[in-house]
Amino acid sequence: MSKKGYSKSGLFSCINHYNANGKKVGESRPGFFGSMNEYDANGNKIGHSSPSFLGGMNHYDNNGHKVGEGRPGFFGSMKHYDNKGNKQGHSEPGLFGGYNHYDE
Repeated sequence: MSKKGYSKSGLFSCINHYNANGKKVGESRPGFFGSMNEYDANGNKIGHSSPSFLGGMNHYDNNGHKVGEGRPGFFGSMKHYDNKGNKQGHSEPGLFGGYNHYDE
């Protein structure tokens, strides 16, 4: 299990995403009905995430194809799966807020 990066809150309810070296690699901005729009580091929209059954999130590419999902784990963590249901990693709350991301 290696750390892939982290996410932390930005301005106006945005979430900034960073790689393991601290370089910004993307951003999530709020959408409608609890969804989030996903952008790369250059501001290009690359997909969106929508709430799913039992508190998870379904992730879609910019063409609307499902590419994965996140499911709640214990103690505020999230488990990440690809579109075939294979576990790819997990995220855990950070000590000072935000989330740390790990692969499997």
